[in-house]
Amino acid sequence: MTDAPAESEPAEIVKFEKAFDDPVEQARKVQTFRYDRPDVDAPKAIMKLAQTDLVKGAVQIVGKDGRNNLHSHAGADTFWMVLKGRARFYGGVDEVIDEFGPFEGIVTPRGTPYWFESADPDVDLELLQVAGFEKGVKDIRTNHEPRSNLNRKKTERYSGKTN
Repeated sequence: MTDAPAESEPAEIVKFEKAFDDPVEQARKVQTFRYDRPDVDAPKAIMKLAQTDLVKGAVQIVGKDGRNNLHSHAGADTFWMVLKGRARFYGGVDEVIDEFGPFEGIVTPRGTPYWFESADPDVDLELLQVAGFEKGVKDIRTNHEPRSNLNRKKTERYSGKTN
């Protein structure tokens, strides 16, 4: 392992269209990544960091209008940790689970309905997401409230991969 220089140039930030690579392509490949916050124009952005067939990592950047909807995942347990800002997680439409600040977080087990939003209108939320997948189970997303009021096209997608 090498130490990063104290003052290094930001890595080139690459926009992409696909959520994540085909897991088979990444299953047995060593991957490196770096998180440099991109300039975001949309209410929500996702920077994928790395993935295998069993785990994926990303940072979600959520502005004041970037919330998601109440949903669950059939085959993924997800670890969430706030890097910057404040996150408010819900277990139902209006059922607040808790609010988290920097270096605090939550794990959402597979099948558990949840949604989240930025809890600070003045600071964008930066949220580390690490999802582990149950082998042999397709990770089907179930929406427990309509997505019609949310514009998915407003999510910008980036890559933090360095190799």
